[in-house]
Amino acid sequence: MTLLRLLLLAVLMLGSALPASAAAARPPLVLAAASLQETLSAAADAWARHGHPRPAISFAASSALARQIEAGAPADVFVSADEEWMNDVAAKGFVAPGTRAPLVSNSLVLVAPAGSRIRLAIAPHFPLAQALGPGGRLAMADPDSVPAGKYGKQALVRLGVWPAIAARVVRAENVRAALAFVARGAAPLGIVYGTDARVEPAVRVVGVFPATSHAPIVYPLARLKTSANPEAEGFRRFLLSSEARAIFAHFGFGTG
Repeated sequence: MTLLRLLLLAVLMLGSALPASAAAARPPLVLAAASLQETLSAAADAWARHGHPRPAISFAASSALARQIEAGAPADVFVSADEEWMNDVAAKGFVAPGTRAPLVSNSLVLVAPAGSRIRLAIAPHFPLAQALGPGGRLAMADPDSVPAGKYGKQALVRLGVWPAIAARVVRAENVRAALAFVARGAAPLGIVYGTDARVEPAVRVVGVFPATSHAPIVYPLARLKTSANPEAEGFRRFLLSSEARAIFAHFGFGTG
């Protein structure tokens, strides 16, 4: 059984256990980019403290979540790590009109295990292949589909180093999987979001990719057209509030 199905089952069970007066206030189901785990969980906790049922959240690569939505997943809100996957979902008619909005922004960084002595200045034609060492691999989310990987490849192409390392990339299913490769020493270097590096003490930031080396990293938010949960729109609006923005800022995200 998939994580999404387990979450849906839990939401339904919780709703059936509520008193009749609260039965309609079932938790909304949110599909969110893997890099939002700590942040969106904290926002959901804050929303619950306002007296609402805590949203159920399924975290994965934006590409995987978009495919789940397009396959009919009964979700209420989608938060993507890039505009392209939200565009894809919207083009196929799954986004409720007037509910799409930029939520937060992020940066892209090169990380190494915390004990590594690698030093690199990220600039055009920087010696990334040499820094990987003999047989070393670069961990990153799948550059063909996952937003963090696409941003990473875009930056390496623009900096002129992609041809030298393309065959040495470990393609992870999402950005947190790429982070885990580096954290446990399975890869000497990896490309992740700045916010990912902040929550993993087993890695250190080697350098920050120039903002001009990749498209702006913006996370769009939208309610899905198929949602019939009255809590969904309230939570979507809450995520755009000053209270939620303070939570996002605490975890290192910029404004959308």
